[in-house]
Amino acid sequence: MCVAAPGRVVKIEGTTAFVDYNGNTVKASTGVVSVKEGDYALVHAGLIIQVLKQEEAESMAELFKEIEELSDV
Repeated sequence: MCVAAPGRVVKIEGTTAFVDYNGNTVKASTGVVSVKEGDYALVHAGLIIQVLKQEEAESMAELFKEIEELSDV
């Protein structure tokens, strides 16, 4: 199973977005969804699949953090 985590778009060059995940930046294609710098987005298999509201992205990030902490126990 693959899980798409929220990241913030920090730069766009043509149809390529640079998405930041807590300091780790990855490239993703913008071909399916309209996105702009500063947006929060879900990326799957190198493709942005959804733009999120900031509150949604922060809530998801907190949930993933809690799950990670539980798995470390």
